[in-house]
Amino acid sequence: MSQYLYGANVQANGIRQHYLRYGGRGLPVILIPGITSPAVTWGFVAERLGRHFDVYVLDVRGRGLSQASPELDYSLDAQAADVAALAAALKLPRFAVVGHSMGGRIAIRMARQFNPDGLDRLVIVDPPVSGPGRRPYPSGLAWYTDSIRQAQAGMSADDMRAFCPTWTEQQLQLRAQWLHTCDPRAIEASYYGFHEDDIHQDLPHLRVPTLFMLAGRGGVVQPQDVREIAELAPNASFVTVENAGHMIPWDDEEGFYQAFGSFLGTPV
Repeated sequence: MSQYLYGANVQANGIRQHYLRYGGRGLPVILIPGITSPAVTWGFVAERLGRHFDVYVLDVRGRGLSQASPELDYSLDAQAADVAALAAALKLPRFAVVGHSMGGRIAIRMARQFNPDGLDRLVIVDPPVSGPGRRPYPSGLAWYTDSIRQAQAGMSADDMRAFCPTWTEQQLQLRAQWLHTCDPRAIEASYYGFHEDDIHQDLPHLRVPTLFMLAGRGGVVQPQDVREIAELAPNASFVTVENAGHMIPWDDEEGFYQAFGSFLGTPV
């Protein structure tokens, strides 16, 4: 039986934020996807998490059905403020945040800058560790903008396979359907932010239990990065999904769920 409950919009931090809700029981979990992943593309993960938790999958501003415009601020700080405001608007007395890739950076900045009442724990999934003076993010901007341009014109799952060759037909179909909702201005701002924003300065200020879930074959977070993060956030814990690339649940879905262990209070 599906755990999907509904999709909704809320006015929070001055914009329309769209989310999908699954499960409706247990600890509330806000799920923040990556740079070009509208909420709907994480539905299969939310279905599993929704068996145990009250899951809210966010369309980050400029993606999916959340607000987008030429004037909108697409900075990391604005995205972090969105999450804190969303939790407040939903009146969540206690909640966890799971952020993948860009979503992990948003979660880190949100926890440091806002430390909202009720924030219980963080799961940071393979976050980009680029920043000022650091090595660049391994994927080029053109990989994102070229695929978005094709999606805006209309593309098939077969067309999308050129960008995501290991994905299943269903995964490709969903991405081809929804990628056009990613505003190129939002994507460019977030991509440049990977290189301009220093999330390492935020790590010593994390005040809640934090789990870093890393991809064994991703190349985004390398062993020296783990050592640095561990020094900056000594109370954090780490787990690696050895057989997955950066898009962990797409590459090893069961390994992704197992990696949570009991960190959220119950095994996934």
